[in-house]
Amino acid sequence: MMSITYLTTEELSERIKYDSRYIREKLNDTVLIEGTHYVRPFGRRKILYLWERIEQDFIETEVAIPLRAGGICRG
Repeated sequence: MMSITYLTTEELSERIKYDSRYIREKLNDTVLIEGTHYVRPFGRRKILYLWERIEQDFIETEVAIPLRAGGICRG
């Protein structure tokens, strides 16, 4: 059984080097999918990111992440 590391937006921001605001406003529900890459415990506003899923989908494979100034970053 694989362990799951839950991260806050700020903790994820530190790991992937994206601003936490950018993660919340641009990546959620476009690149990061609720139920796959993050959860809202007890149906609340707080978001916890599932690090192993993000790492598997974005670090180990090539994924396009939209950039603020336009264009995309290939992961």
